[in-house]
Amino acid sequence: MMGSDRIGAAASLRRLALAAGFMLAAEPALAAAPAPAPITPALIEAAKKEGKVVFYTSIDVQVIENLAKSFEAAYPGVSVQVERNGAERIFQRLAQERGSSIYAADVLESSDQTHFLAWKRQGWLEPFLPTEVAEKWPAAERDPDGCFASVRYTLSAMGYNTKQVKPEDAPKSYADLLDKKWSGKIVKAHPGYSGIIMTATFAISQALGWEYFEKLGKQRVMQLQSATEPPKKIALGERAIMADGSEYLVLQMKESGSPVDVIYPSEGTPIAIGGLAIAKNMPHPNAAKLFVSYFFSREGQQLMSDVAALRSFHPEVKLKAGRKPLSEIKILRSDPAEQEKAMETIKQKYAQYFGI
Repeated sequence: MMGSDRIGAAASLRRLALAAGFMLAAEPALAAAPAPAPITPALIEAAKKEGKVVFYTSIDVQVIENLAKSFEAAYPGVSVQVERNGAERIFQRLAQERGSSIYAADVLESSDQTHFLAWKRQGWLEPFLPTEVAEKWPAAERDPDGCFASVRYTLSAMGYNTKQVKPEDAPKSYADLLDKKWSGKIVKAHPGYSGIIMTATFAISQALGWEYFEKLGKQRVMQLQSATEPPKKIALGERAIMADGSEYLVLQMKESGSPVDVIYPSEGTPIAIGGLAIAKNMPHPNAAKLFVSYFFSREGQQLMSDVAALRSFHPEVKLKAGRKPLSEIKILRSDPAEQEKAMETIKQKYAQYFGI
């Protein structure tokens, strides 16, 4: 990001300071952060000998497969095995595997930042600091011990089908979704599956109270799992309004000609920050380091922004023309440490109000 699309440094520093404080309270800091690691010919050759990298990710499968292909083209001989699932499912899967001494994953990505706090406490992350992250990433967006860093951020926006709803008639706020005229016309995703929606639900509950969700639950909402699904439903016309979901998919679909558009609600749009880390005891250590380094590189981040419409912390990434910069969007932020404490309450309240 540059200029108008840069996240406010003070707010980010406060958020990460709180998160770091929570981590340090739960587990002593590591002896020292690793030295910055560049991509070297030796690393590339070692990665090619390993042949592949196994990537657990919550990013939409078509999006991440395109990014994986770009990595494979840049480094022939190293394939990417994409294991895509909702962030909360990835969290459960890793816990089950580690509990059974299964070490299948090389690289971990999640849209729920609280996962990295937990994984670090459990000792499941391998410290690694790509040179690009060390030199160019905001200090607030990388773990001080080098266990993980923020690889992208996503907005959980509202949206609508432009064939079914005129722009002037589209809802402008979360409060507007409670109008009876939208009953049976709304689709949304589930915080028990999606990290983006877990973060969004926490942020909205903090801003508007659980009374909002209690009322929304009476609107005959179509309930899906992943944050990637509501944009597809409004594009198909199965629902007219999206209460939450991945901004990046709505932007992709709009730019490819689908009848959809984004709504940034007047109360604020939740921001979900996705992290990236190498798993401890990974099967392909050199391929993992190469893949993570590529993902954080300017080339990888610009491709992620251009093709996937995901938002980047890299200071040299340019926002594609026509996309709204963050400075023009009111944002609802979440403290990951507080969110982690509230996760069970979020799931219980959500099930109570939506019956699922």
